[in-house]
Amino acid sequence: MIRRALFIMVSAAIVSACAAPAGREVVAEPEIYPDYKGVTVPLGIAPLDFTMADSLVSSVDVSVSGPSGSLCSRGRSYTRFPIRRWHRLLKASAGQTLRVTVRAKRGGEWTTYKPFSINVSEDPSDYGLVYRKLAPGYISYSKMGIYERDLSSFRERALIENTSFSGCVNCHTSNRANPDEFSLHIRGARGATLLRANGAMDAYETKTDSTSGFCVYPYWHPSGKYIAYSINTTRQAFHEGPDKIIEVFDHESDLGVYDVDNGRLLLPPSLKGDQRWETFPAFSADGKTLFFCAATPRPIPDSLAAIRYNLLKTDFDPSTGAVGSVIETVINAESDGKSVSFPRPSYDGKYLMYTLSDYGNFSIWHHEADLWLFDMETGESRPLDEVNSEDTESFHNWDSSSRWFVFSSRRDDGLHTRLYLCHINGNGVCDKPFMLPQRDPGRYYNSLFLSFNAPEFVAHPSPFQSRRAARLINSDARTPFKL
Repeated sequence: MIRRALFIMVSAAIVSACAAPAGREVVAEPEIYPDYKGVTVPLGIAPLDFTMADSLVSSVDVSVSGPSGSLCSRGRSYTRFPIRRWHRLLKASAGQTLRVTVRAKRGGEWTTYKPFSINVSEDPSDYGLVYRKLAPGYISYSKMGIYERDLSSFRERALIENTSFSGCVNCHTSNRANPDEFSLHIRGARGATLLRANGAMDAYETKTDSTSGFCVYPYWHPSGKYIAYSINTTRQAFHEGPDKIIEVFDHESDLGVYDVDNGRLLLPPSLKGDQRWETFPAFSADGKTLFFCAATPRPIPDSLAAIRYNLLKTDFDPSTGAVGSVIETVINAESDGKSVSFPRPSYDGKYLMYTLSDYGNFSIWHHEADLWLFDMETGESRPLDEVNSEDTESFHNWDSSSRWFVFSSRRDDGLHTRLYLCHINGNGVCDKPFMLPQRDPGRYYNSLFLSFNAPEFVAHPSPFQSRRAARLINSDARTPFKL
């Protein structure tokens, strides 16, 4: 009790010491970037630093108070909350609401704005995120890499960048936020799939005489014994108009299941053939169902706008790796003139989140693309209106608790994808999402001419060995996938 009382007294003294004159008061909330007003955050998240949207603001004074303490930040036009004090305040305010009061100086006059709230969830999130950063243009590879971000701070480290080899890094995924089991696809002259499993990492050649292309989009079975891959022959084209820049499409695609322990690629007859283009596999939470997207083949690129993917499923036997012969339709998006991509079942078995766009499967450049939620128990789908914006919402992933998810969106400037985190309660209702925190976010995002891509949670720091990965990619040795 004495320690808690001392903390409150010290916090109050800090606020008092840096508080600016009240000046005139307004009834409006401040315009800030990013918009953190009314968001819900997990325990342990990095400070929600923000920048005043008014470029003429010369000084800002912000106090954040909760039921058991407070802190403040005073600076020019942006905040810089101390990390340790911020974490102590969040921990003491779990399940409660923080009150944020902003005072800004403009033209020599101070203004006090109406306070806004930040809700602190009792649900913690995973340790961090892993994502790709790349230029929004696709004419050349340019510099890109896979990066890991500690969500409790602003620390980011490169797992691998293409400055150590010539090519493209993409299609990375771990097993339910466990980075000990990891798959990463490399395109280009040094093409390979890096696979970390059973404590070892190796470079694989995934194209075989019996497959049309490389193993591309991966999804781990919860047991870690299998990885479902799409096998795609992929091309890209550019639009002439400014509304959409690029399309990525398949000329053909199938699904395969890689048996990790036995080193063999299983090609189920029900998921191979010319009658469907299958892609984006995903196992259910119990590992007994394989979801995937599929479309009826059409001439490319003439009929590109007519290609629409539905969400299908089939049985999966974890004891043998066998895929069922009966295919069921889960969501018939084609009948509504829409197309499904990126199915992601929650790890608690309750929901499946997916992206819905007008056509095709490369929804990241489709401004109409939105997130939808499928209820596994009722079989009903709904748009996540509380999350979606007027611009693109596309790739997404769950954290290991199924109480948080991350998604990419172009709502910020219509060009670059940014990452947003969102809390979802046990009834499938989402709180207001928030942009991934950064120090001096206005300057950071305005000077970062890169997009965030394919985000996923990780439960702990990745053991990924960057130098070994570069050596494997640059070597000629490849372990072939056996059939």
